[in-house]
Order: sequence, then structure tokens, then C-alpha cells
Amino acid sequence: MIKGLSTAGLGQVKNLEELIILASENGFGSVDTSGQDLRNFVEEKGLDNAKAFLKEHKVAIGSIGLPLEWRQSEEQFKEGLSTLLDDAKIAAEFGCTSCCTYVLPATDYNAAHFMALATKRLRLCAQILKEYGLNLGLEFVGPHHLRTAWKNPFIWEMKDTLDWIDAIGEPNVGLLLDSYHWYTISGTIDDLFALRPEQITHVHLNDAKDVPVEEVLDNDRLYPGEGVIDLAGFLKALNQIGYKGSVTQEILTKEPLTESAKLLAEKSGKAYKKVYAVAELE
Repeated sequence: MIKGLSTAGLGQVKNLEELIILASENGFGSVDTSGQDLRNFVEEKGLDNAKAFLKEHKVAIGSIGLPLEWRQSEEQFKEGLSTLLDDAKIAAEFGCTSCCTYVLPATDYNAAHFMALATKRLRLCAQILKEYGLNLGLEFVGPHHLRTAWKNPFIWEMKDTLDWIDAIGEPNVGLLLDSYHWYTISGTIDDLFALRPEQITHVHLNDAKDVPVEEVLDNDRLYPGEGVIDLAGFLKALNQIGYKGSVTQEILTKEPLTESAKLLAEKSGKAYKKVYAVAELE
């Protein structure tokens, strides 16, 4: 499994080039980014030089974010389709095979109506991505405080998300599996062993404070190995079922991080080295 780095947990990162360098210097083999940042990278360096830069630093593009608004009006959704097409094209140029979005556990819309609209919209997104060799990852969001943040409950369990993926009905749709959300739904190692590797599009790694699980906040995460999540078990299970993709750090915090990106990337690299070693993966 490839150690992955994102800007979430690094504070102020100037651009994708800096993120790639920080990843390379600290033992990471992939970075998560956006289609827009990839286009900016190519505009600055040229496509061939951009590819060569990644190859030189032994870093791949792990995933991009789904760039359009699929949760609101039909007009907003349709406006974003051209950007999705552009993002899929540029991601494919770099061999990226993952595009991800999150699914909030509640909505102000009627939940049944929202499910029907979202299923249709995400199916179209998956169909567009499929033409460029990309998979769509859906991230269930588990923290309890978000389950009542909007009027109507929606989806926050892994099983329900997998059922929804089946209903969307495209072969390139899978889970974005986040250790934090897995923990907040009281997920088990057996739940992970029940997955097939092709059901997992992408993975996020982070840790949680030692508080009752019902009080764990989405934007109060710790670096891997600093908290109470069984990350060794999490990683071992993913490895044993045959997942080979990126495992990308995502640290969301209440306040902006004040340390330099260089120091935080070093901290992240050490954290990954520690939890991978405990999981006997290196």
C-alpha cells in the first residue's frame, strides 16, 4: 500500500510542486490534489516536464477531488460537468485512477428525493470518469454531531454506502475508506475483512482523541499513532484483503496549523513510519 500525503495536515503549502517535494522527502509515494492544481502544474512546467518531475521524485497522483456540486441544485450540478471532464482528462494524463467525494450523513432535503437525485448525478459522474480510466470513491462520514446537523438523516454506515454503490450501478464506483469515519461508526476489523479490494477506491488515514466515540468531532483529528484508533489492525486488514492503492493522510483541525509545512511533513512521515511498522508492513 502506497503512503500518501495531502495538504490536510501540512498547514500552508504553496503549490503542488511543493507538496510533491515534501512527500518525496518524507517517505510518501503519492499525493492527493485537484484537477485545477494539476492544470496549474502543467501550465507552469509543461506536461512532459511535469510528468518527469513526478517520476524524478518517485511520487504518483493518488487521487483528485470530485470538482462539481452534486448535493444542491440541478443547475449547479450541470455547470460543473465541464470541469469534471477537464479534471478527468488531466488526471488520466498522470495515470491517476481515483476521484473522490464525501457523503454527508444528513441533508435539509427530503432524504428519499435527495437519494434519487444523487444516485442519478453520481452515476453520470462515474460514467464520465470511466471513459478516462478513473474510479469514483464515495466517503461515508461518521461523526455523530454531523448526523443531526441538517434536518433529515441520510447515510453514514459503510454497509449502507455499499448498498448505495450497488444501486448507482457503475463498476468503477467504490468506497473512500477513512479510518476516522470507520472508527466513529464503531467499525470492526471483521467489517474490513468482508470487503473486496475492488470495493475500495481510496483510503484516508488519521487518528482520534481518547473521548467517547459519540463526542469525536470531524475537525479535531490527530496524526496517525497519536490517538486511540486501531490503525495497525486497520492497515493489516486492508493489506490482507489485497488493497494496493494509496493510504493518504487527512488531518482536519479546528484551528489553522501554525508550524511550517516542512516540519509538519516530517512529523507526518515519522507518524506513518511508526504505524506501518506496528502493522508489520515495513
